[in-house]
Amino acid sequence: MGVLTLVLLVYLAVVYIFQYGLLTSQIYHDEVQDVETVEGLLRFDSQGELVLDQSYHSHPQSHLLADRLMEVRDFTGTVLYRTDTLHGMTLGKVTQTEDEGDSSFNERTVRLADGTRVLVISHRHPVQGRMLLIRLGYSLSPLMSRMRNFLFALILALPLALVCAGFAGYTIVRKSLAPLDAMASRAEQITAYELSGRLEVENRQDELGRVAVVFNSLLERLERSFTQLQRFTADAAHELRTPLSSIRVVGESALRGDQSAALYRETIGSMLEETLRLNQTVEGLLLISRAEAGEIRLELTSFSVHDLIGDLLSILDVLLEENELIVKEHTLEPSRMMVLADRTFLRTCLLNVLHNAAKFSPLGGTITISYAHVEKHSRPFLRVSILDEGVGLSPDHREKVFERFFRVRDSSLPVGDGAGLGLAIARLAIEANSGAIYFDPTEAQGALCQIEIPV
Repeated sequence: MGVLTLVLLVYLAVVYIFQYGLLTSQIYHDEVQDVETVEGLLRFDSQGELVLDQSYHSHPQSHLLADRLMEVRDFTGTVLYRTDTLHGMTLGKVTQTEDEGDSSFNERTVRLADGTRVLVISHRHPVQGRMLLIRLGYSLSPLMSRMRNFLFALILALPLALVCAGFAGYTIVRKSLAPLDAMASRAEQITAYELSGRLEVENRQDELGRVAVVFNSLLERLERSFTQLQRFTADAAHELRTPLSSIRVVGESALRGDQSAALYRETIGSMLEETLRLNQTVEGLLLISRAEAGEIRLELTSFSVHDLIGDLLSILDVLLEENELIVKEHTLEPSRMMVLADRTFLRTCLLNVLHNAAKFSPLGGTITISYAHVEKHSRPFLRVSILDEGVGLSPDHREKVFERFFRVRDSSLPVGDGAGLGLAIARLAIEANSGAIYFDPTEAQGALCQIEIPV
């Protein structure tokens, strides 16, 4: 309403000034026509006096005649003719300027002796061989009176216009924002325990409809995140409960009676194995939590992937020997094996993938490691391909294996003792280094894991 008031006030001022200028321009136009008429009606009589022939006009009572203010002078300053409407007053200075009324009509506003403001024009015209100066004007008092009435009408209409506009605007805005009030009321009913609720979308194309769509999309992501969090909490509790229960059962069994020292050592060894498993699960969860919170600081260095995989194969040497596995490695030139990444994180990723390949490979199988240079999004990558000869992964499991605590339930696969965090950690580690990890869907024999690292 305040802005509208200012706009209307500016509008009224512009209209007033425009109307005033238009009317004064019309008066000036009338004066020019009147001067041209008067010039043809002026003459000197037999006594040498200048007279104005009024018989020419068909309407002697015309306001142009009744309101006309005119005086005629010669160039000595002598007044040769003056209308009775001037009451002996003069239209401007007694002495005229050299160019007054010469090339133009010299439009101007003067104030008479009684204070009346008059719009005056001047024009030179010869009458019977004598050059005369004609000054003709009209009082601005009627114009100012009409302009005051016009301004009063505008100001009087302003409050009425504001009241009507305010009422209409309030009604329209209230009706327009009614869906927003409904959305707010519906949003207040949605809690963390009931994220399935959604806002009603009446029109997906207008502003409120787009807001509702975005808000519903946000609720959907929150609901999905809460579901994943609940599942993660349940899985974490289950994975932590299992080793704790094993430790408790083994300890209680050992305390039931006197046992030999060898049995106590075996019991303590079993408890230490479960403790190690529990510790690995906790460390994995902490690593995932720090990675998702963005608290991990990478230390990027340039190193050879070939050397790193050689160190990892040495660590897995016992597992490879137990399963009688053969490792075939197709290498590139040493200079083409260099990558830029955090060595610790990349080591974690490759170790988890190689451990899975060794664990799920059949007895006497082969693990093939190959390298290739690829370009993605105008950036060069080194692709490390790790292929085992296991039963492979079904299309439904190729993405799920990267979820936390996911383990394939298949009787044909060996029973693993992990917590299902290895590949989840591997993906976080490789993505933190701006790389990618996935299982190739085109591989029919075994599982082919592709790891892409910036060179």
